[in-house]
Amino acid sequence: MKTFKGVGVCKVTLGAFIVGVILITIHLLTNQILPSDRIKRDRWLSFSGGIAAAYIFVYVLPAFHEEQASLEDTDGLAMESELYFVGLIGMLLFFGIQNVVNRSLNRSEKKSDESEIEVIERRVFWVQIFFFSIYNMLISFVVIQSQVQGIQVAFYSSAIGLHFFAVAHDMWRENSEMYNKYGRYVLAAGIVIGWLVGSFVTFDTLILAIIFSFISGAMILNVIKYEMPAEREAHFKWFLTGAIGYSLIVLMLKYFFDW
Repeated sequence: MKTFKGVGVCKVTLGAFIVGVILITIHLLTNQILPSDRIKRDRWLSFSGGIAAAYIFVYVLPAFHEEQASLEDTDGLAMESELYFVGLIGMLLFFGIQNVVNRSLNRSEKKSDESEIEVIERRVFWVQIFFFSIYNMLISFVVIQSQVQGIQVAFYSSAIGLHFFAVAHDMWRENSEMYNKYGRYVLAAGIVIGWLVGSFVTFDTLILAIIFSFISGAMILNVIKYEMPAEREAHFKWFLTGAIGYSLIVLMLKYFFDW
């Protein structure tokens, strides 16, 4: 996710294609890839959470600042916080959706009719899948517009891929049957749609920055919700290893490659 320099139809780079394939594979095979052993899985998710936290603090937030500064120079925005406000909207929207989902699930637990419970759970599932497919589509779109290549492929694949691992696993735990049967394919389709839109549709710099800010705000919330391990399940050494290790990699990439 780097600063967008101009207008034009983006070509799909080999790097962006590889990232897309990896993200699709993650959604389709998450629960076959993750360790079945509880302790190993918790360690893996703690490590993933550390990487996600580092990704937010050493890459996404500085990119926010870079986008805002570049738009102030080129588009003459009135304040210094417009894109941060868009990010807040993204966070609030996804928080609101999750709040509605949790309230619906709590109501279903109070029902005695099993058929009614199943109807509520199915509706909740499809609401989540719908919004997360849009989430996937926007992330895929941003990756295509960023035209990742070379070593950036590993950077995007590890950070965003591990983020998707945690999100997909959490959704699978809530409704494994529906997720395996329908959900993973709808989420993967969102990535494909993002590819197509990012490859063949033209947006100006301001619109690209708004999309980046909106999805970044949503990502910050989802990282906190899905990837920060609960205290009882956390393995701090693995979390710390992921956070510090990934931060050092990002800082070195910024220093040597001027990201």
